Amino acid sequence: MDSQAGPGSRDYVALEARYGARNYHPIPVVVERARDCLVWDVEGREYIDMMGAYSAVSHGHLHPRLVAAAQRQLEKVAVTSRAYYGSTLGPFLAKLCSLAGFDRALPMNTGAEAVETAIKCARRWGYRVKGIPEGQAEILVARGNFHGRTSTIVGFSSEPEYRAGFGPFAPGFRHFDFGDMRSIEATATPQTCAVLVEPIQGEAGVVLPPPGFFAALRQWCTANHVLLIDDEVQAGLGRTGKWFAFEHEGIRPDALILGKALGGGLLPVSAFLADDEVMQVFDPGSHGSTFGGNALAAAVALEGLRVLEEEKLVERAAQLGPYLMRKLQDVQREAAPLIRDVRGRGLWVGVEVDPAHASARRLVERLAERGVLSKETHETVIRFAPPLTITPALIDRAVDAFRSVALQR
Repeated sequence: MDSQAGPGSRDYVALEARYGARNYHPIPVVVERARDCLVWDVEGREYIDMMGAYSAVSHGHLHPRLVAAAQRQLEKVAVTSRAYYGSTLGPFLAKLCSLAGFDRALPMNTGAEAVETAIKCARRWGYRVKGIPEGQAEILVARGNFHGRTSTIVGFSSEPEYRAGFGPFAPGFRHFDFGDMRSIEATATPQTCAVLVEPIQGEAGVVLPPPGFFAALRQWCTANHVLLIDDEVQAGLGRTGKWFAFEHEGIRPDALILGKALGGGLLPVSAFLADDEVMQVFDPGSHGSTFGGNALAAAVALEGLRVLEEEKLVERAAQLGPYLMRKLQDVQREAAPLIRDVRGRGLWVGVEVDPAHASARRLVERLAERGVLSKETHETVIRFAPPLTITPALIDRAVDAFRSVALQR
């Protein structure tokens, strides 16, 4: 490293390559600082963030109200564990339950932890409420799902890459085709206690089910005494243009999983929400987390909910989502046959490219060279999920850069 100039991007990339586990393949951009929808690398180059940390940075980077809330709490107390009560957790849970319309919320840290909580809850509900024989409860999961990276969760992934070499896996999960009610009906058994499903499959490439699927699924779950558990770790908290994606079909799940944006882009915060009839299966000692519901996280999450509400960021996603979609569809027409499809909801859009014409990874790298950050998934889809604070002018700049990349492939 040059001691006078200081380390540069290549130096930091080399350090991660030397000492980090090789479980990520990052875009070669070394972010040093960020503010709202913009980030800068160590050389001072500016980028538009069109990725939003997989929806975790929905409020924009370092939102001043969230930073101030964190600073205020850091001068009081950060972590004591749930062995005691605190002055921040109750207000946060009350606000979250009020917004989502559920009786109770169980706070955790990461989205995967909230999913694991949902799995435990569904199984115990199946035994104690539905009457399934002990050890036989089954949960239906969609092919193409992504619910996290724990060994249990990757065990019911349908992606060979996520599973390879990590078995043996826990039993008790059965797969159905996403968006297909006939597949649900054919897969279910008398031991089915829950359907765990994303309203939009983000990791699969921002895949939406056909209209009416969730309404039909809700009806089927009710008729068959099966819990409908909605994983909105990426879709929730305004990303799709409504507070929660399930609202688009006018339904209500039995349980809701939230994460990512819940921490305001500052901290890992997640939650599992349900009504008393479901949540009552937990009793003292049955589940917990040292850091789940800690004072600092609760203070930041509460302010994050207030910011989403008071700054009307959900409405902003509803307004700007169609604008982003139209702009990207214009590029699709101009860059045919490179772009196969443009799909999404709110400020969450996937652009599917034909690998015969270009690699999604290469397009993302070239996009970064033009000052726009995104990420590919499954080699064929480029995701656009900017902070909900994005402006039309920044959308224009980002899409213009994408247009240049697509036309010059």
